[in-house]
Amino acid sequence: MKKVSPVWTVTLVGALLSTITIGDCLHGDEPAQDAGTKQVKVRDITLVVPAAWKSQPPSNNLRLAQFEIPAVGGDQEPAELSVFNFGGGATVEQQIDRWKGQFLPEKRVFSKEQGKIALGEYVLVDLSGTYKKSIGPPVLRKTVAVPGSRMMIAMIGTAKGTYFVKLVGLQATVSAAATDFRKSIGAPEKKPAEAEE
Repeated sequence: MKKVSPVWTVTLVGALLSTITIGDCLHGDEPAQDAGTKQVKVRDITLVVPAAWKSQPPSNNLRLAQFEIPAVGGDQEPAELSVFNFGGGATVEQQIDRWKGQFLPEKRVFSKEQGKIALGEYVLVDLSGTYKKSIGPPVLRKTVAVPGSRMMIAMIGTAKGTYFVKLVGLQATVSAAATDFRKSIGAPEKKPAEAEE
């Protein structure tokens, strides 16, 4: 019987470990993976995120996955990426109104785009200003105002349901992660902003 080379064994194990699986396996197209990234399967979708984004246990039972994104540019805390598929049955416009409501209206900047990616139809909302950050259990609805914040959230309609991918944190850190956020879902490069506020 032919022996398997130890080198090939290590290579195979390394390749298998490079993909992190959360929930069920994906069936369908996936965003392209580049060097320095990792694939993360979250039920019916696959994200491609930078290796530096640290996977964490979800902070509540509505989240399917969660990542910490290292702070940059003098920001004092990391940003956070979360994935969930509970939208409460709201329409796209109702979801957008809810997200806009997470920022104080004064000096709030808002834009949106929509299109089609390998995962399905998507709507991507970009908000910045003073974020009403949730503190404590979500059911208590307690918040604290955090100026200089930014949130990017993608609503993705797949054949098996709707998923939300949300990036939120201080402005410099989210802005530095914006391109990687778009790549994570396979969205095209950002077009000129179309402010709607």
